[in-house]
Amino acid sequence: MNEQQDRSGEPIRTAPTGDDGIDFTIIELFFFAYRDFTSDPDQILDTYGFGRAHHRVVHFVNRRPGLTVAELLEVLKITKQSLARVLKQLIDTDYIVQVQGPRDRRQRELYPTAKGRSLALALAAPQSRRIARALAEATPGDRAVIETFLKGMVNPELRPQIEDGHRQD
Repeated sequence: MNEQQDRSGEPIRTAPTGDDGIDFTIIELFFFAYRDFTSDPDQILDTYGFGRAHHRVVHFVNRRPGLTVAELLEVLKITKQSLARVLKQLIDTDYIVQVQGPRDRRQRELYPTAKGRSLALALAAPQSRRIARALAEATPGDRAVIETFLKGMVNPELRPQIEDGHRQD
């Protein structure tokens, strides 16, 4: 095992314990949970030649039909250039359609096609099963606590995005 060294050149033999106020346990749980939460759809996406950016776009367009490109950029917090490539692929392969806005012709609204909706649901299904399994191990009131915690992780100024797109299916 390669030992790391501190600034004085002394080897660091133990992992940080969190004595400095850092909650390494929760941080690592997030890393592992995210790894596994994304692994199921990643396998599906790979068969299409798509990646996680495609997943995010398909997810939000499916959840919020009519979402404008500008709104999608705001939700995803990515550049126009990053979105353009992914969106072009999804439009060219008939997963998403783009139409002019009815009030402002410069606006572009995005809608999933039947094929796009089917892909969004196929990607969400294993994630939903994973969440259901985890919730099955929790107590009945835990879901509300988990939702509150996850919302609390979102930057306060961006929380309206959650409420804007939050609906029960």
